[in-house]
Amino acid sequence: MNHFEFHGGELCCEGVPLARIAQAVGTPVYVYSSATLERHYQVLRDALTGVGIADPLIAFAVKANPNVAVLRTLARQGAGADVVSEGEIRRALAAGVPADRIVFSGVGKTRGEIAFALQTGVAEINVESEPELELIDAVGRELGVRAAVAIRVNPDVEAGGHAKISTGKADNKFGVSLAEAGRLYARAANMAGVRAVGVACHIGSQITDLSPMRAAFAKMRSLVERLRGEGLSVERLDLGGGLGVPYFNQPEPPPPAEYAAMIAEVVKGLDVRLAFEPGRMVAANAGVLVAQVLHIHERPEGRRFLVIDAAMNDLIRPAMYDAYHDIRPLRPRLGEHVIYDVVGPVCETGDTFTRDRPLPPLKAADLLAFMTAGAYGSAMASEYNSRLLVPEVLVKGDEFAVVRPRPTYDDMLARERTAPWF
Repeated sequence: MNHFEFHGGELCCEGVPLARIAQAVGTPVYVYSSATLERHYQVLRDALTGVGIADPLIAFAVKANPNVAVLRTLARQGAGADVVSEGEIRRALAAGVPADRIVFSGVGKTRGEIAFALQTGVAEINVESEPELELIDAVGRELGVRAAVAIRVNPDVEAGGHAKISTGKADNKFGVSLAEAGRLYARAANMAGVRAVGVACHIGSQITDLSPMRAAFAKMRSLVERLRGEGLSVERLDLGGGLGVPYFNQPEPPPPAEYAAMIAEVVKGLDVRLAFEPGRMVAANAGVLVAQVLHIHERPEGRRFLVIDAAMNDLIRPAMYDAYHDIRPLRPRLGEHVIYDVVGPVCETGDTFTRDRPLPPLKAADLLAFMTAGAYGSAMASEYNSRLLVPEVLVKGDEFAVVRPRPTYDDMLARERTAPWF
């Protein structure tokens, strides 16, 4: 469920017409619903606790939507943060996420980032390789602390979805193999600068079938039992994220209640604290990208291009992942649907949001909403073609606030310096 619905002939975010936001802020603009963010977090939390999973750490994947106001909305619900850089740690802290609810993941942590995480007091660092384990140990000894670590395991499970967001196969860069996990865990348990507290896995994103998750989680249970059988303490099990969301053209993913029931069945009697790293399932349907039609370019051979003011630098998912986003006019249009290629102004053929999409008849200045854009939308935006970053707006009830303003061209140019020889 999301809170983007038609009221009085206008598409609204909660109690605010999106057209009102577009008029006040300009387009393109990202708009997020507080009520949807809160509800999605609550539904997942209630599903997990409802099957007897006590005190789960639900660490929102900051990479999905790093806006501090979004993170603060979730932090007030009790969410932690799954982070992959020092910058994301700083964003989570700025949003009010307690350090002891932050999980530091990622395959390429630097010495400086590890030191910052340990000085901050994050809950745990997920170790992705033996060289990284050695580095964390060295930094921990230098700082006089023992870093709480979980060994991230690549369970070699095919999870479906786009190849670029699949992370659980043996040929992916993430984590260590099951074969080496036991040796590394035992080594970590005997290091002076680290404290082995658990194991972790994360097999991908936008997974709409519970079967691969069940297979991966069963392997993780077996690993925990094997480690304990060797006399090693395992306190935590991080099962990652990955449960899909409805993108309108895909099969409906399993509801959180089924996901939680499957997990409870797999880990029954294991006595570990569970952690989860949802991103997309919390944020995707909580956001839209609002854009304006610039003009319609009709070719003699019948191709009809709907040219809008948003581009691939604003929402790169269709270009990068062939992702589908439902497109809705902010005001309903009567008449037979027309076939459009929806494109942006960037100088790339790849700046195409969709081809051969049937939409209501549209004209210049009409406003459109790209649905399910709250995750990996603004987070992946750039200034390609020297286009300004898109502003972000957060709605709560009948109020809205600009939570990241659109920069000016002077702002963009001021970040650069000329060379002294010019």
